[in-house]
Amino acid sequence: MPMYHPPIFDIKTPAEFELQALDVYRFQYHNNEVYHTYCGYLGKDPETVKRVADIPFLPIGFFKSKRISSGNRDPEVIFSSSGTTGSTTSKHYVASLAVYQKSYRKAFEQFYGKIEEYCILALLPSYLERKGSSLIYMVDDLIQKSGHQDSGFYLDDLSSLYEKIRQLDSKGQKTLLIGVSFALLDFVEHFPMKLTNTVIMETGGMKGRRKELIRAELHQQLSKGFGVQTIHSEYGMTELLSQAYSSGNGIFKTPPWMKILIRDTEDPLSLQKAGKTGGLNVIDLANIHSCSFIATQDLGKKHQDGSFEILGRFDNSDIRGCNLMVI
Repeated sequence: MPMYHPPIFDIKTPAEFELQALDVYRFQYHNNEVYHTYCGYLGKDPETVKRVADIPFLPIGFFKSKRISSGNRDPEVIFSSSGTTGSTTSKHYVASLAVYQKSYRKAFEQFYGKIEEYCILALLPSYLERKGSSLIYMVDDLIQKSGHQDSGFYLDDLSSLYEKIRQLDSKGQKTLLIGVSFALLDFVEHFPMKLTNTVIMETGGMKGRRKELIRAELHQQLSKGFGVQTIHSEYGMTELLSQAYSSGNGIFKTPPWMKILIRDTEDPLSLQKAGKTGGLNVIDLANIHSCSFIATQDLGKKHQDGSFEILGRFDNSDIRGCNLMVI
């Protein structure tokens, strides 16, 4: 059977997204055993699912206990999430790295312009210390694609990173510093600066390394330390092959093949209107060969224009409607 390749990266309109999403739903219903079974328990099938709002969203926890795969192709890579010692990590069996590459390259160019115009610096120590990170794979590829001689990862030599950023910024070089939150805070506490040509992008995550901060407080400290007006953010995870980006104020936007819906926290099969807080459901059509319809453990709010905010996370006692996890 030839590999399924819907034209998801050609989507231009909401109507095209609806058609592609329903097409991917039907493919995954018929070719993903775990998702098929889950849909069956909910009484949902292609006969009853006629619009995106009808599509069932698979609880993200299934990526920890099951192999979520659509089709029988062997994975080219298995991405895994970080986790505390002894905890179960999520695994994403990626059948096509080419789809992942196309997703993050197109999204980056949509939000930031040509990769080749940037010097890309990465401060991601907690990710570099383990194997299987989809974020490290993406950033490493962007570093290579940038072609800039100074692009690269930095781990412990923060004084060298400080000097490099100052040089690049003073020369007017467009620079992106992407880092995990605790590392960016550590860096800027030792090396405050005032930048004009550098984008600072946080990927979230204190992971017990520092006191957790609300996003507004984190961004305020980083803005002051780096001397910039706004802090950018990336929203992604092991279980997704696409990312949403924020250019400030924690307001995220998605590429055309990705969409956020908000579910009712009391009734997870019902969707909320714009402006209401609830659980984040993600449609990521780049997840063609795993599952494109995922109910995350993030809390958020969607705006009328399709942008969204992250407001926190469910703790385990708050997750409702996931009793089907035993299937």
